[in-house]
Amino acid sequence: MATVRHGGTAILTTNGGSSSIRFALYARGEPPLLRLRGKIDRIEQTATTLAFTDAVTHESGETALEDAGHGAAVAALVDWLEQRGALDDIAAVGHRVVQGPQHPGPALITPALRAELEGLCRRDPEHMPRALELIAAFEKRLPGCPQVACFDTAFHRYMPRVATQIALPRRFEALGVQRYGFHGLSYTYLIQELARRGDVAATRGRVILAHLGSGASMAAVRDGIGIDTSMGFTPVAGLPMRTRSGDIDPGLVRFLAEETGMRPAQFDHMVNHQSGLLGLSQTSGDIRDLLASEGDDSRAAEAVALFCYQAKKMIGAYAAALGGLDTLVFAGGIGENAPVIRDRICDGLDFLGVTIDSTQNAASAALISRCSARVAVRVIATDEEQMIAILVSRLLG
Repeated sequence: MATVRHGGTAILTTNGGSSSIRFALYARGEPPLLRLRGKIDRIEQTATTLAFTDAVTHESGETALEDAGHGAAVAALVDWLEQRGALDDIAAVGHRVVQGPQHPGPALITPALRAELEGLCRRDPEHMPRALELIAAFEKRLPGCPQVACFDTAFHRYMPRVATQIALPRRFEALGVQRYGFHGLSYTYLIQELARRGDVAATRGRVILAHLGSGASMAAVRDGIGIDTSMGFTPVAGLPMRTRSGDIDPGLVRFLAEETGMRPAQFDHMVNHQSGLLGLSQTSGDIRDLLASEGDDSRAAEAVALFCYQAKKMIGAYAAALGGLDTLVFAGGIGENAPVIRDRICDGLDFLGVTIDSTQNAASAALISRCSARVAVRVIATDEEQMIAILVSRLLG
């Protein structure tokens, strides 16, 4: 077992996305205690910013970053932490790593693991190179400091084989072609939080977790173990998202190639960055913008309707896979903060025992189902950064 960096009292967590980097500092302990949280937003776009909130002093601020590239954002984060005197206090660094299909839990980053992760970049060019860039930056600035990879795929490691298979020729399994699932750090946190709140379904029951944000997915969980999830080989599969298409007909690859000359790389860029709510509305991928304009813009209304319809359909499918439902959890930026979306998704699910208390839902209360409902419907603020800190603390002791 690796040891934490001598003299350090903090765990740094990083959570790199395609256009943002979330980071947090936690004091070592059980559980780790939040000291600072921040985010670099709009990477590779205009008006890139670094915003933070200090949980100890309650100081907060925002800084504009001149270079909007990802490499510059990583360098800016390291420099900013150094300027605040935080680097000297870091005992270990934990990173969210989207892909890690062979790993059932967090792993210390070694040269061998880095080589393995580099080999996964072709599978996920949206996330893996960015995670490796963060790892390299902190390895350079904090030599000898333990770094830990916390894998999004780990939560789904024990799905039954029938839920992981893709109906392509079997020979492609040798290339790793199967359904993996993502958002696993969020799901791990949500199940632990559900148990902490005393919901027995977290360990002995049937739960559907709905992580609805810029990236959106669901997971079916029985007795604390994930048995199915909506994302597949990559995070673009499943529900429509902010800019990702979700599930589509694979025949579109050939059709668009023949009709428009679209190449594979262009198709991949389209389904990751130009589709989903943005593609349908042609105005915005932000659900808040679409809800504000749906009364006057039919495209916005259709985008919202499709999102809610597909989410409702997924809940029905997972209730069938679970043989019923005890608890439904909404999380993520949309799931936690959009009562109207929760209401539209749950509308018509009375046959499953899902009925919403409109007053509680409007307040985004912790429990939004009616007292008489068979299914508990909950709103839980997920915290991937805290989950990373917990996993790092457990791994390094």
